[in-house]
Amino acid sequence: MNKEFLNVIVADNDENILIFFKKILKELKISIKVQSFSNGNSLMEYLNNDDAVVPELVFINYKIPGKESMECLEDISSNSKFNNMVTAIFSDPIPENEVEEIFVKGAHIFMKKPDCFDKLRKVLTEVITINWQYHTSGLNKDNLILKV
Repeated sequence: MNKEFLNVIVADNDENILIFFKKILKELKISIKVQSFSNGNSLMEYLNNDDAVVPELVFINYKIPGKESMECLEDISSNSKFNNMVTAIFSDPIPENEVEEIFVKGAHIFMKKPDCFDKLRKVLTEVITINWQYHTSGLNKDNLILKV
């Protein structure tokens, strides 16, 4: 697959986090188009719209308001329209059994929300680079499970 850019969605109700994500993604050497949503309802309304561009990667805050992240994961996992989309859940530290449930519900990536901008940049760079490799090399994203 020859792809010139990645479509990425970030869903979080914290405006500062959205700004950080956008700034970091803009700095990467990979061309990225970013959309953001402040709650799970608007995220799923967009994704379920017939005219929506299905992103290659979606980041969802574990504690997003409206439709909860786990409900979003269930909807995404049950719709074949999203088979090529990689889903990443990010959160403050949570119990290990909740992390396991995130993967069971269909997430490919769990990302502990870093406590500073530089750590967030490092983690996002890793996630985007790995995702870019999957999309450009034709690797099966169903084999992608990552905890960072």
